[in-house]
Amino acid sequence: MPAENCNTLVFVGFVEVSILTSSEPSVRAFSAEPSWRGEVRDAVRDAGELCRRLQLPEDLAGSAAAAAGQFPVFVPPSYLSRIQLGNPQDPLLKQVLPVSEETAQVEGYVADPVGDAAAALQPGVLQKYAGRALLIATGACAVHCRYCFRRHFPYDEAPHGAVEWESALDSIAADSSIQEVILSGGDPLMLVDGQLAGLVERIAAIPHVDRLRVHTRLPVMIPSRVTDELFAWLTGTRLTPVMVIHANHAQELDDQVASSLQRLQQAGAMLLNQAVLLRGVNDSTDTQAELCQRLIELRVVPYYLHQLDRVAGAAHFEVPVEAGRQIVKELRARLPGYAVPRYVQEIPGELNKVVLA
Repeated sequence: MPAENCNTLVFVGFVEVSILTSSEPSVRAFSAEPSWRGEVRDAVRDAGELCRRLQLPEDLAGSAAAAAGQFPVFVPPSYLSRIQLGNPQDPLLKQVLPVSEETAQVEGYVADPVGDAAAALQPGVLQKYAGRALLIATGACAVHCRYCFRRHFPYDEAPHGAVEWESALDSIAADSSIQEVILSGGDPLMLVDGQLAGLVERIAAIPHVDRLRVHTRLPVMIPSRVTDELFAWLTGTRLTPVMVIHANHAQELDDQVASSLQRLQQAGAMLLNQAVLLRGVNDSTDTQAELCQRLIELRVVPYYLHQLDRVAGAAHFEVPVEAGRQIVKELRARLPGYAVPRYVQEIPGELNKVVLA
């Protein structure tokens, strides 16, 4: 998922959770445990197993296994259930299935496409934009999106654990211009609620911080992650809560996801969506319109449509900017203004995201 980088400081932390970050593929049976942790444990971590579960042609399994490389497969059961069996062209499958194109060396596609390394002030702290601070609380995710711009990020070099968050929080406290703190990752909701509650309480104790924004794909990937404990820390402080989810296709937003999003709204969180324009997934006006209309139906604002970050291994997903602009032009002719996302691109060194359309 693209992380929202409109911030002054980025703290890159990593909490080691062995069942989430292991690179060793394994075949696991689905657990009957009705909890989001059970879904994490039962996630498919092997390309061959993914192909077998989805009844895909045998030749895909071999190429997918070879392409997984340093970025292994990770697909939770809830998301897996929304992928059409036997269809290699399924738009959800394309987001999680490794393909041979990932191993190609393509000019202009690099390990750090948004300039995180160049923005480092000290280990784990980056300085980018004014007014907001982004904390990457963990390197773990609920899904390994094949287009992830941080798929090569050196999480092992980042600070580990709550004690090492101190310098980041001190930096935020020292800069009175920061009004919003963004929790991102990885995916912050991969941490247990007790850890997140403690972190949010410390953020709320900084007088000049007014808003808490959480960037997460968990409510879409594993809807059961939306729990009463989550509501307690998300809405239990003086901070105004904003949650930015990540859905690229209307097929991702089934009834279980809809129910979880409704619970978040009832708890008082503002909900926004960011998507990435992906070739073969959502690069048509009809597909984008269907996504935007479904989001509005669920009372989620279509916030950003991102041009692909040029990360090594994801060149096959890129859609030309002019094609993206045409899609947005056609969306504006078809949908009300509030249902059309801003088409943006992250360019290292710019003072904000560049609006393309």
